[in-house]
Amino acid sequence: QVQRVESGGGLVQPGGSLRLSCAASGSIFSGYVMGWYRQAPGKQRELVAAITSGGSTNYVESVRGRFTISRDNAKNTVDLQMNSLKPEDTAVYYCNTNPSLLTWGQGTQVTVSS
Repeated sequence: QVQRVESGGGLVQPGGSLRLSCAASGSIFSGYVMGWYRQAPGKQRELVAAITSGGSTNYVESVRGRFTISRDNAKNTVDLQMNSLKPEDTAVYYCNTNPSLLTWGQGTQVTVSS
């Protein structure tokens, strides 16, 4: 079974930055579009950013220009650099394929608050 570990979350003030990282065992990334998702309290999980195996990216409008997704296929990692964070970015963040094919992990909590 593929194991994934999401890390890098925390508490940050508005305008701050965080870098999330997703590391997986096994070669799950190869050939798959990978995505970072988030779920805020009382809301549905949403896809925030996605990246193809070739490096093409796509973002939800609310984060475009602030977040950057990247991947390292050799290391089986996918990262999400988050800048200019806003309180509405507060959520649990998850990585998964896009569409989501893997069991959801525990994610990493991001809290943006002063």
